Amino acid sequence: MARGLTLVEVLVVIGIMATLVGLLVPAVSTVRESSKSIDCLTHLRAMGSAAAHYAATHRDWYPAATVWLPEGGAVAGWRQVHWDQERHADGSWHAGPVARFLDGELRAFQCPCCFDSPPQGELATGYNYNTSFVGTEGTMPTPDGAGGWIAGWNAARLGVRPAQARRTESCALFGDGGWSGGTNRFMRAPGNAVEGDLSMVYAGTQSFRHLRATNVCWLDGHVSSVDRACRGVHAEAAGPALLDGLARFPVNGFLSDDDQSYDPR
Repeated sequence: MARGLTLVEVLVVIGIMATLVGLLVPAVSTVRESSKSIDCLTHLRAMGSAAAHYAATHRDWYPAATVWLPEGGAVAGWRQVHWDQERHADGSWHAGPVARFLDGELRAFQCPCCFDSPPQGELATGYNYNTSFVGTEGTMPTPDGAGGWIAGWNAARLGVRPAQARRTESCALFGDGGWSGGTNRFMRAPGNAVEGDLSMVYAGTQSFRHLRATNVCWLDGHVSSVDRACRGVHAEAAGPALLDGLARFPVNGFLSDDDQSYDPR
């Protein structure tokens, strides 16, 4: 005659099943996150290729990190062109220089592990660009004293040209951007040699969102993950207000304590 399971046996079976599920769920989650990280690296590789094509067709200059260009004349307004997207005078956002070399495909600018909403009505978010040393950084237009305006590349701190780059394999070009406010599009080097503003520097850190690693496209085009967040050489001067409050270390951090991962010269 068949014998049913006792209460103790049922509880044992349930305990075993719960243990197996407990072991399986983290493993499935890890596989899922690893797959997203691979997709992220694919995006970064495509972005690096687009930047190289841009430089090859624009007198060896990498795309500007940000510049202001006139749109229909100074009276009508200005177009702010970032490397990934540009904001027109009417407030609308469109594909920027790097995206145009990807046939306007903005999906590549949305990190699959970044769940922050694009800020200010932008079209995608998640990645940043080496603005300290590679990307030209423009300032707002100023009158030239003769009825015109100083704007665009004429009102900008120029980045390093490809011909000046000597350490392309160890210089970051694009990466996962993040600070306490969400994402950022401007990657800053920790040395503060260019910006002269530690607040700006600590708002331009990298997000270690891929299983505590951050993905990077290097200047020579290869991509990889970095699993150690650095505080930066000025961490003591920055203090908790910038390191923890602004950057949100170690969720976000630098690729190196000094500028060796940012300056290609």
